[in-house]
Amino acid sequence: MGVSNRKAIITAVTVQRLSQGQAARQFGVSKSWVSKVMARYRAQGEQAFEAASRRPHRSPTALPEQVVQAIVDERDRLTAAGLDAGAETISWHLRARGITVARTSIHRTLVRSSKVVADPRKRPRSSYTRFEADLPNECWQSDFTHYPLSTGTDSQIITWLDDHSRMALHISAHTRVTGTTVLTTFRTTIAEHGCPASTLTDNGMVYTVRYASRKVRGGRNAFEHELATLGITQKNGRGNHPQTQGKVERFQQTLKKWLKAQPNQPATITDLNTLLNEFQQLYNHHRPHRGIGRRTPAAAYTTRPKATPNEPTTRTHTRIRTDKVNNGKITLRHGGTLYSIGLGRHLNSRPVLALIHDLEITISDATTGEILRQLTLDTTRRY
Repeated sequence: MGVSNRKAIITAVTVQRLSQGQAARQFGVSKSWVSKVMARYRAQGEQAFEAASRRPHRSPTALPEQVVQAIVDERDRLTAAGLDAGAETISWHLRARGITVARTSIHRTLVRSSKVVADPRKRPRSSYTRFEADLPNECWQSDFTHYPLSTGTDSQIITWLDDHSRMALHISAHTRVTGTTVLTTFRTTIAEHGCPASTLTDNGMVYTVRYASRKVRGGRNAFEHELATLGITQKNGRGNHPQTQGKVERFQQTLKKWLKAQPNQPATITDLNTLLNEFQQLYNHHRPHRGIGRRTPAAAYTTRPKATPNEPTTRTHTRIRTDKVNNGKITLRHGGTLYSIGLGRHLNSRPVLALIHDLEITISDATTGEILRQLTLDTTRRY
């Protein structure tokens, strides 16, 4: 019943001197309800005009105040450190301190404390198509990102991440990530963690030349040549679709959030690499990961046997490319290195066709079919 009716009943009993039974019949309510209203009026005065709260006087299942404070403090600590601070992460850290709280209870506590702001525009996780390697070393994802030094100079950070366990196998900062950087860091990671069965990257030129210019396309850069030599399957996401490499993309977001939260920002590449080593230890061994059942990446990486390449032998590589003789030669890229193959200045501007089968090269006139030169490429020479 509304405030006006409740006030009218109280007025009828106190001013008009009606009995509670008469007031009940006049307003069409029960006598017991009128008795409750009058009892509240005598005890609370005009507050009886308002509807009483239905909230219980006590809640035996409510979280103790010290637990609520521990949840809020843990949220503030993780946020200040630049780490993920969701309800499940907080629950994991509290269990390590001997405090067991349900994830839903933590979330409600954060909402009541204004630590969580709803974002209905965010795409739900259920709408994504997820995939995950079954074994460690079954697939390594790699990417690089930019991070500014405190001096204003830009730096680039390359990552090698295990798809199954989310283990950060390698993180390092460089002035610029080149094809040589990719190959060197890949070999370093293999030396420490073994050889992967496959790799997954975007289509950057440091990873693949399949979208390079017409003269380069069809060849292999140094990284692609290394994969073929080791029998490792190379996988690349389609253009403008970073979700395919979503695990390493999300890792980079976590990494940069942590770096920005550090009080002493790095001034040199050496300083940045020192921070990266600290983060790698924290991320792999002391941070639960939601995507792998709230285990640490190191625990997930060592639980199962490691996968190995499916093709341990070297794969052959055959390609055909067209070119024009320039300054008496044509250029050919093999294993990421550019070689000049001499044909003679008298053939300048002549269109030629090069048939390449691994190191065996046959160059012929594109118009007449005349073979101009046959050779086995010597990779110790630049010709």
